[in-house]
Parts: sequence; C-alpha cells; structure tokens
Amino acid sequence: MAGDMKIDTTNAAEMDYPEHEKTYTLFIGMFKWGSLFLIALLVGMMLGLIMGSGVITSVLGFIVVLAIGWFALR
Repeated sequence: MAGDMKIDTTNAAEMDYPEHEKTYTLFIGMFKWGSLFLIALLVGMMLGLIMGSGVITSVLGFIVVLAIGWFALR
C-alpha cells in the first residue's frame, strides 16, 4: 500500500530539555495542588453532607484542610 517506511535511527532529533523540564514541573505542580483541592473538597463534603455539620463547618473544614496542605506541600 504505502510502501516501506524508512526511518533514520542513527541521528536522533535534538530535544528541548529545558522545555521538557518546564512541562514536567507544571504537570507535577498541577497534580499536587489539584489533589490537595480534591481532598479538601471531599473533607468539606464529608463534614457538611454525611456528618450533618452544616454549611459553615463544611466551608471551614475545606479552608483548614487547604491551609494545612499548603503548608505541608510548599
């Protein structure tokens, strides 16, 4: 159909390593802070919905978990 593909494996393409490192750092940071946000959200939902503590306690629990996580992950 398309014939044999000829791929030159002797000369590797140049990589932009600083750009790779920036992308990796961004990915790890987004994963870390996104995980913290989701954990804080789940704790807030647990306090407000399952334990029946109310909206104010739920929001305060969310903020407290975010603050603890921010100090722990900096």
